[in-house]
Amino acid sequence: MLRAAVVPVTLVAAIGLAGVALDRVYAGDLLTRLVSGAALAAVLVSVAARRLPSWQVAPLSVAAMLGATAWSVRLAAAHADLPGGFLDVTADAAANAVPRLLTAMIPVEPAPDTVLVPVVAAWLAGLAGAEVALRAGRVLLGFLPATALYAGAVYVVGPNAEPAVGSSVVFAGLVALALAAGRTPGGDPAAGLPPAVRGPVRARATVVAAAGVAVVVGSAALLGPALAGRIDDRPVDPRRYVPPPRVESLDENPLIRISGWALEPQQKLLDVSTRAPGEGPTTIRLAVLSDYDGVTWRVGATYRTAGRVLPGGDPQAADTVRQEITVAGLTGRLLPAVATPRTVDGARVAYDPQSGTLIRPEGLTPGLRYTVTSARGRLDVNLLATADVPAGAQVARVLRVPDGTPERLRRLATHLAEENGAPYARAAAVEQFLAEHYRLVADAPSGHAYPNLEFFLFGPRGGGGQRGTSEQFAAAFAVLGRLTGLPTRVVVGFTARGDGPVRAADAYAWPEVLFAGVGWVPFDPRPRPDTAPRPVEDDFRPAPPSPPPSEVPEPTATPPATPPAATAPGRSTGERGGPTPLLVGFGTGGLLLAGLVLAGLVGCRRAQTRARLGRGDPGTRVGGAWRHTTDALRLSGRPVGGDLSATEVADRARRALAEDTGRAEGSRPAGGAGTGDPGADPVGLAELAGLLNQAAFAPGTLTDAQADRARDVAVGYAAALRAARPRWRRLLWSAHPGPLRWPR
Repeated sequence: MLRAAVVPVTLVAAIGLAGVALDRVYAGDLLTRLVSGAALAAVLVSVAARRLPSWQVAPLSVAAMLGATAWSVRLAAAHADLPGGFLDVTADAAANAVPRLLTAMIPVEPAPDTVLVPVVAAWLAGLAGAEVALRAGRVLLGFLPATALYAGAVYVVGPNAEPAVGSSVVFAGLVALALAAGRTPGGDPAAGLPPAVRGPVRARATVVAAAGVAVVVGSAALLGPALAGRIDDRPVDPRRYVPPPRVESLDENPLIRISGWALEPQQKLLDVSTRAPGEGPTTIRLAVLSDYDGVTWRVGATYRTAGRVLPGGDPQAADTVRQEITVAGLTGRLLPAVATPRTVDGARVAYDPQSGTLIRPEGLTPGLRYTVTSARGRLDVNLLATADVPAGAQVARVLRVPDGTPERLRRLATHLAEENGAPYARAAAVEQFLAEHYRLVADAPSGHAYPNLEFFLFGPRGGGGQRGTSEQFAAAFAVLGRLTGLPTRVVVGFTARGDGPVRAADAYAWPEVLFAGVGWVPFDPRPRPDTAPRPVEDDFRPAPPSPPPSEVPEPTATPPATPPAATAPGRSTGERGGPTPLLVGFGTGGLLLAGLVLAGLVGCRRAQTRARLGRGDPGTRVGGAWRHTTDALRLSGRPVGGDLSATEVADRARRALAEDTGRAEGSRPAGGAGTGDPGADPVGLAELAGLLNQAAFAPGTLTDAQADRARDVAVGYAAALRAARPRWRRLLWSAHPGPLRWPR
């Protein structure tokens, strides 16, 4: 009896080891207990039903599995304190078990959707293993399901935990123990056979054993060195193949909501009840925006499904803030919380630990109530005056200044940093400059792209410039800060004044600067109440922008100051090998050299065009088509600056073609209808601008057909613009060296 119990006991232990291996990325030991319980129950059902026909055991075991799984889901839901009924929680877990298991934040909280797959897999492995090992007597085959389950657990964990060396050795020992115990007792299995049969049976058994030993030894010799050489390799993380939850553009850039909230200040967004040390208003953070591309600020977060307890230890010298928040009019998926959230009860969340931003993947609904406990750090202001700012790859994201920065912004940043060498002094100078020279209004239009910020900083006051919402103040501070070498980001949130409602008037944006040894420090560049802004020209007068290099007129050839020497009377220049042959030789050589240079330029231009329009993925080819179009504009004497959007460039290009075509038509004899309609778009420039925006904001979505269409539009526009040039300009169009050297 003891010998018969070894195989089922070792089978249960082997399946339980799979739970132990997977539990290394879980919080607590609930998963190990659930997996071990499922394995024990599955093996016991097979042992108890061993006298039944094999076709009746599987339905009986599956029915028991459903009951055990329901009990496990209920236990996990109670452990995670999830809201909702049992049927709703079970249905949600069954529909999202696999993706949430692979996108959950480590440590994974044992919840219905993160324990469902391991429990069901453990039960099925126990059922299959018990039937094969106990009923059929194939012990080695019976351990294959448990081995696959253990290997799957190790693969799912990947590089997110220490190597499972100890549990793997124990697993191999359990398999060896089961094989030894499951061996048929007795000596020679052919002892009772007739002599005529006994010899062949023994010979066949010997051959099979020898072949098995040879296979094992050969496999060890062939695979052993390769496996030993990969011991130190970092395993593959399967989580990278499953995309985490995504958010919509409104949640990716909540900064654009500031202007809308400012126009409806009495809109109720939240109800907040706060328990925190001290008194005064509490700042609630909605989102942290770290990425800026010259057009929009974006969160750029990678959200992972999280449980009630969020990863990361509490910062030193931190106050614990506990808030009960009820959603009223706030929409989207972003979940407000005081920085830095540590636990969330009452809502399933996904979390980005790098920025501390929370989302509810299902979206916010009126009446949603949740409780969040945060660790609010204490700022030591005595360290700021001498604090430095970090540098390197780790903060490159919050130091990046995109291309196309207006020159006046750079000059203003240089002006503010000239007399402020310390990082905190530079940040305070930017804050003070914005607070003293600009006006905070509620009706300013939304926008924080380079052209919007340039108009906000330098636009005429009578025309709407030098006034904006907190969106422009925070975005301008962050850009100017980065131009002075400060790592900055923009935060969107609310001010909660005690317990009660949080309205749209309480929403605002503020910048933050990262200081080494201190952390992220908030700044408020908004003007103080009841203060009149000073004119910007009092402290900074922007110099007029210089024209682009292509607009500077090229110097014209001037006649030589010294007239050519006169020929001696009575002697021609051709006598006795005079200068005429020499001039002819130099002229011929110069013409040949000029022809070679022109041919080389034409060849290089054509190679450049082929590379732009025909190589790379569709997004790269669309970008090449756009550069082909802007180069054509520049060749026609109309360069475009980096402060224009693609749509504005397309409008300018359309007007340029209409003007040139109308001028060319006007110089011809009357009788033909002109084509210089400024509103016409004969070649599809608006479509090309749309494809460029798609390549920039939705990479990977363009098709080869769209890239071919972009090529046709660019080639057609360049040909039409060239055809409107004078004849001598058309001859030099293809040999102009400008597109080969103009910066991108």
